[in-house]
Amino acid sequence: MAGTDDTTRKNGLTYADSGVDIDAGDALVDRIKPLAAATRRPGAAADLGGFGGAFDLKAAGYDDPILISGTDGVGTKLKLAIATGKVDTVGIDLVAMCVNDVLAQGAEPLFFLDYLATSKLDPARGEAIVKGISEGCRQSGCALIGGETAEMPGMYEGEDFDLAGFVVGAAERGRLLPDHDAMARGDVLIGLASSGVHSNGFSLVRKVMEIAERDWSDEAPFAPGQTLGEAFLTPTRLYVKSCLPLIKSGLIKGLAHITGGGLVENPPRMMPDHLVARIDYDTFELPPLFQWIEKTGGVARPEMHRTFNCGIGMLLCVSPDTVDAVMDALALTGETAMIVGDVDNA
Repeated sequence: MAGTDDTTRKNGLTYADSGVDIDAGDALVDRIKPLAAATRRPGAAADLGGFGGAFDLKAAGYDDPILISGTDGVGTKLKLAIATGKVDTVGIDLVAMCVNDVLAQGAEPLFFLDYLATSKLDPARGEAIVKGISEGCRQSGCALIGGETAEMPGMYEGEDFDLAGFVVGAAERGRLLPDHDAMARGDVLIGLASSGVHSNGFSLVRKVMEIAERDWSDEAPFAPGQTLGEAFLTPTRLYVKSCLPLIKSGLIKGLAHITGGGLVENPPRMMPDHLVARIDYDTFELPPLFQWIEKTGGVARPEMHRTFNCGIGMLLCVSPDTVDAVMDALALTGETAMIVGDVDNA
């Protein structure tokens, strides 16, 4: 009866009874400590367990730094990871989406924190996710110094989970990008090849899959030997090790990370008002994966350019007289680079 004082309820109700397992959280921390330790770099110890992470800019070699921060997620690519059960690479996507953004501002990524939210914490699956984050940090020279894991039954259901990341980078004062004062008509645009769709446009990808009545386990028509799930889960490419030395050498005037908005909306973000980035789409071929999306979904080419990276993950603006040096340096780092346009007056 409402209002009755229930004095007979047995004691012993626990947090675990409500769906939150503290022991599982502790087990996950123990599992991921070595993954964080593997990302140590000058300035950061990358130890987990405290309430915050510390970073020593002086130990990292900076004299007069400006800090650049960025945050992002993986988007609905996570639905593909959940559907296929392959969660060990979306952590790379998470790091790349954050790190490539601060790189575009001319900053070296220094440290990273992650946020993992799920309905029920599975230490083994959590470890696989953080393994990807650790690998992304390792590839970009960035220390994983902390994070947060949230077990929220009722907010998330079944196997659902979400990921968010936060990165801090630094650049010496006066070295930030874009360098609008240096940009001029006739500058050259160099495109760096993407590894696939990266982490944007997956709502449209899933719609195309629905229209085509295809399953993620089906063989990819454009990539024999791979399933569609494997092909589309290819992690976002990290451009730090190839571009950072060129930034520090003063050879890059501007960078555009080609994310949501594709090749239409991102290049203008690095340009001053009086100049425009002109991309010549005839200078590069749409990769087979994107051709499949276009043909199967009946997606018009302008919509492709506005939604996806279309094979170009990062766009560089450089002086005409440094193009050869930049292209040679990029080749030595394993990048596939191509001249895709130029800069003109607005």
